[in-house]
Amino acid sequence: MNIAGLDRSAAVLRPLGAAFAQSRMGKKRLNRAIEYLQWAYPEWDEARVRECAIDSFRTLFALGAEFALAPRICVTRTGGQLPPRVELGVTKGAISMLLDGRPSVLITGHCGNWEILGATIASLGVRYAALYRPLNQKPVDDWVKATRAERGLQLIDKFGGGAHVLRHTEELGSVGFVADQNAGNKGVFVPFFGRLASSYKTIGLVAMQRRMPLVCGHAVRLGWPAASEIRYRIEVFDVIQPEEWDAQPDPLFYVTARYRRAIEAMVRAAPEQYLWMHGAWKTRAPHERRGQPMPDDLRDKIRSLPWMTDEEYDRVVERSAMDAAAFATS
Repeated sequence: MNIAGLDRSAAVLRPLGAAFAQSRMGKKRLNRAIEYLQWAYPEWDEARVRECAIDSFRTLFALGAEFALAPRICVTRTGGQLPPRVELGVTKGAISMLLDGRPSVLITGHCGNWEILGATIASLGVRYAALYRPLNQKPVDDWVKATRAERGLQLIDKFGGGAHVLRHTEELGSVGFVADQNAGNKGVFVPFFGRLASSYKTIGLVAMQRRMPLVCGHAVRLGWPAASEIRYRIEVFDVIQPEEWDAQPDPLFYVTARYRRAIEAMVRAAPEQYLWMHGAWKTRAPHERRGQPMPDDLRDKIRSLPWMTDEEYDRVVERSAMDAAAFATS
């Protein structure tokens, strides 16, 4: 597979993704995607929900070609320039900040193409490390680490913990996270599409300890899938500065909720490019697992978020009550 074959390869892989989604092997994951979409987009009809869920599998399969070719897609003719297939959208001054060498926490989600995002940032000359889950096949894992390192991107084993990440920030400054994964029972539970989602504490703790801003953005495909050539646009949805969380009653909760809000905005910009089959809401909050109402302190934290409207607040509380009731009757 070469760079000229990216578009053809993706075009072949997308129908395979749709076929898998509708097969017996993919049925469970497809149903999960449909369930999540029905809650995230209550205004959509059944046909639109199902098509977006299947599109998510088309995206997943096409990612295989993009990931394999990301190091070459993001090769530039001259150092510090954008790769030919990539353009910049609204960046809120974040790119200049990174190029000036200010250490930052880089946040994205499983939307668009996070590999292209990371490789492009590295190709511009920004030195940073990114947290990742080591691949099961060691030769493939070694290849991924080596090819990313050639572009200036160092990969950190996600299972090393917060102290491991902090050591790397001392050396490289900036660090990147794909930050919409389920963090399990020990996570911070914050709103995501109107439902509490377990989110990693490490991200906020690293930013707060190092006094680093959080830059939240993605690389979205353009004209997907109709365009004959796959192109990408990098857009920044939020930049969270240290002084913004200083005045908050619970800075860690605020930072976590705000970057999750930014990821939600990324997903809403291109919902068909999000991996809805991932278990983003797999782990339920402690009070829900006990079949209890939302605690007052959590209600207060959610209501205190500057962007939270009464309607959004009510929806989070309503869904939490639904999840608690499901546990109580199970």
